[in-house]
Amino acid sequence: MRGIKLVLAFFMVLVIAGCATKGSSTNSEKNQAHEAYTRLGFQYLQSGDTSNAKTSFQRAIEIQSSYAEAHNGIALAFQIEGDDALAEKYFRRAAALEPSSAMMHNNFGAFLFAKGRYEEACKALARATEDPFYNRRSQAFENLGRCYRHLNREDAAKHAFQRALQVTANRPVSMVELSEILLAEGNYPEADKQFQKFLALVESRRVEHYAKSLWVGIRLAREERNASRAATYALILKNLFPESKEYQEYKESTR
Repeated sequence: MRGIKLVLAFFMVLVIAGCATKGSSTNSEKNQAHEAYTRLGFQYLQSGDTSNAKTSFQRAIEIQSSYAEAHNGIALAFQIEGDDALAEKYFRRAAALEPSSAMMHNNFGAFLFAKGRYEEACKALARATEDPFYNRRSQAFENLGRCYRHLNREDAAKHAFQRALQVTANRPVSMVELSEILLAEGNYPEADKQFQKFLALVESRRVEHYAKSLWVGIRLAREERNASRAATYALILKNLFPESKEYQEYKESTR
């Protein structure tokens, strides 16, 4: 299978090269060439080959300098390589070229979020949620909610998680995050309602518990005076996530 993929990739390069080198190339051929180079770049990215990915994206940009997807692709490659300055440069260029593209803003926002630049990240992610036809809009709302929580804007985060779940009902992270916010508000019935939805996904083996879900589960179990359930969650948290912030918070709560 890998050999077939390599042959197909090589064949695509030959086709692109043929289109790009003809002196009488039409606009249609040029469009096909830069789009094909960009597709090839993303294939290289998926296989972890950032060097060839960058080369493909650069060829696309040489053919069509205003092609935002190629700038976005090369930004992702630099992000993977840890070259943050160049990644940011190309992310900004991609967003500037297609200011209405939710994908460009979501990718740039995720990059800024990973760097702890939450104010900037929230602005970019908010832009990404504005497109009602964006196929990852629920993810953008979820990312925005997590971003707002880092800024201690709990009301805004709550609204973002609610919107994420309205767009796509089975987002486990949004369920857990919303449950924790409701728990802090003292709204235990609604907090438990969200957590039960998450547990249904766990029981159906569609997702697994993680540190925060276990810590939320412990606190809800305490509210219900269910010591057995709280102890079970605590043991799992200790065994699977002993270095997590949530386990440290749990230990503090027992002192």
